[in-house]
Amino acid sequence: MTPVMKKFALAFAAALLLATPVLAQETPGAADPSRVSGGVYKVDPNHTQVVWSVDHMGFSTLTGMFGQMSGSLTLDPKDPSAAKLEIEAPMAGLTVTAEKFHAHLLSKELLDAGKFPSASFKSTSVAVSGQTAKITGDLTLHGVTKPVTLDAVFQGAGVNPMSKAETVGFSATGSVKRSDFGLGAFAPVVSDELRLTIAGAFEK
Repeated sequence: MTPVMKKFALAFAAALLLATPVLAQETPGAADPSRVSGGVYKVDPNHTQVVWSVDHMGFSTLTGMFGQMSGSLTLDPKDPSAAKLEIEAPMAGLTVTAEKFHAHLLSKELLDAGKFPSASFKSTSVAVSGQTAKITGDLTLHGVTKPVTLDAVFQGAGVNPMSKAETVGFSATGSVKRSDFGLGAFAPVVSDELRLTIAGAFEK
């Protein structure tokens, strides 16, 4: 081994030793409701996302994602069913894997983002059972408002070591019919059902 290679190997080994305490730390969040102090939490836009999927012509499952969201979650640990959730998702936060597909989705033929630049969800009831909940609310999409129910799971709470903010997180699933929101173009070749998988993070 050349002197240069030896120096590199020693530097790499030192870096691994220095990183070990960080890697060995416990996960900051835990599914422990006692960690939730309650109050108003703001959406963490960097770690909140809605992934949607549709069946495309029976050939494949297409997926995309909405991000860059804003909103709030109000929690009372003594009365979890009194929780209030409000979310706004800008069409500008839509992400897919192809530019042409992205432009097509935002066009007047589908989402018509120029006329309807955002979607929103506002809870109307929360039915809690242990660490799961059914969150029912009004979804406004493409200028149409319809009730939607999400199946949510409490994922964790704790202090984010990077932001130093008290954070709570949830995952949720649900589905909507595109046709309910005037977005039924190409059905049934493209499935009318839009399946949703949601990751929500909120900072106090």
